[in-house]
Amino acid sequence: MQAPTPGPYHWGALAVQDRVGVRDLAEHVGRSIGTGVRDVAGAFLGLQPHLVVGAADGAGRVWATLLTGAPGFVRATGPDRIVVASGPPAGDPLAEALATAGTRIGTIALDPRTRRRMRLNGTLAVTAGGFAVEVEQVFGNCPKYLQRRQPLEPARRGPGVVRRGNALTSGQRRTVRGADTFFVATTAEADGADASHRGGLPGFVEVLSPVELAWPDYAGNAMFLTLGNLTADPRAGLLFPDWENGAVLQLSGRARTEFRADGSRRTRFRVESVVESVHPGRLLWSTPEYSPHLGSTTR
Repeated sequence: MQAPTPGPYHWGALAVQDRVGVRDLAEHVGRSIGTGVRDVAGAFLGLQPHLVVGAADGAGRVWATLLTGAPGFVRATGPDRIVVASGPPAGDPLAEALATAGTRIGTIALDPRTRRRMRLNGTLAVTAGGFAVEVEQVFGNCPKYLQRRQPLEPARRGPGVVRRGNALTSGQRRTVRGADTFFVATTAEADGADASHRGGLPGFVEVLSPVELAWPDYAGNAMFLTLGNLTADPRAGLLFPDWENGAVLQLSGRARTEFRADGSRRTRFRVESVVESVHPGRLLWSTPEYSPHLGSTTR
């Protein structure tokens, strides 16, 4: 296995930055990627009722999952370590990976109340009742394309995993078309895993067939960490949370980026595995207040 890349970007991200012509901007923005958890970051994590985690399972499939708990279930225990007090629910495709020391994971804490988000990537260590992350990268992202929501109450009931498959059902396709938010997990071998956010108005994710999706790449922070990972490794995992009823749709497959002549970009995703679940304890949220940036998205 190749050694980790020095600096914040590996060859895949650098290739995309060069292709789009934003290398200088990316170098400037990349200075915000740290290797330690500052006090303000630790305080933010301690207020969050959920955490999105991305990793590969034992078969090599990449997934994203949503962990939920009372605020404080995620906390920083030092400048280079966070502890997560609960693991994924039974039947989750990452249950084994998140109980295995050495798993490379990416996390994103997103607060719909304040439209703030923070990404933290590293290596897993097993703890009693959950896991810890030995931190390698920490950075915030701007609130662009995040929808504002308010928490309501936990879902008291849920049957757990309700469906597994290798293609989207008609109901799952409706879920994807109606989504205004999803999360994408990617990896780049020795450079670790990453979990990121995508947001847009309902319909921004196209369902091309029961096994193929596509979405536009909106103008962002110029890092191109997700597209860079997909350049190095096409495996990806998508997570579509239904904020209002607590359901979660998880997809694993492969993705590639289309670079168009007009300068726009689109990601196409091929579905290989599907898990749909409704677990008790998921936090329910209000209907969204859409991001003001969505009226002027650049594709």
